[in-house]
Amino acid sequence: MMTGHILLVDDEPGIVTALRPALRAVGHEVTVATDGNTAIASMTVADPDVVLLDLGLPDMDGKEVIRKIRATSATPIIVISARHQESEKIAALDEGADDYVDKPFVLGELLARVRAALRRRKRLVDAPQSFEAGPLSIDYGTREVRLRGELIKLSPKEFNLLRMLADSAGQVVTQRRLLAAGWGRSEADPQYLRVYIGMLRQKLEAKPSEPELILTESGVGYRLTMPVGA
Repeated sequence: MMTGHILLVDDEPGIVTALRPALRAVGHEVTVATDGNTAIASMTVADPDVVLLDLGLPDMDGKEVIRKIRATSATPIIVISARHQESEKIAALDEGADDYVDKPFVLGELLARVRAALRRRKRLVDAPQSFEAGPLSIDYGTREVRLRGELIKLSPKEFNLLRMLADSAGQVVTQRRLLAAGWGRSEADPQYLRVYIGMLRQKLEAKPSEPELILTESGVGYRLTMPVGA
């Protein structure tokens, strides 16, 4: 069974008391943080493989914690929260969370989601840590994107889409694969994808209306070009 280091971020003593031994019982190492600032500091000190994050923290909203973690790390984040509103789930996922589990939860299901997150983490670790072609360079570890040496600020979703395109540079990436990378489900509305591709082009293309870097393959998907000599 795949095990790892879990950062559990929750200020409810009952949750910590129940989850910490359950995670340890299946072989995971567990670090606990009871507020957002401690969680953010623990990302550097503990270097966890997966973050289990409650949104209702005493010092800041959990979505802010997601935002700050995503500024420097691609570590999988699973939200565990009593906020059941669809708007809260969408907001957390848009900030960069990988999964969302409602409280109260079934322990077996949560452990299965942790295992899935660890598998994703392993793929990230085993994958190339950077991409460079022509004027574009991407550091997957720091999530920094540079164009002709200039740092380009991307949202978590924009970065995920660009990485999916970079991982298959020179090849067509279908809309379904891009939707799954950006929204976690391949049946999401393709209009969302068109909007975000447009936003990427605004940031990366010299002439967004005449793209040379991110090309549309009509009816299929998009392709990140590989410049000659790259």
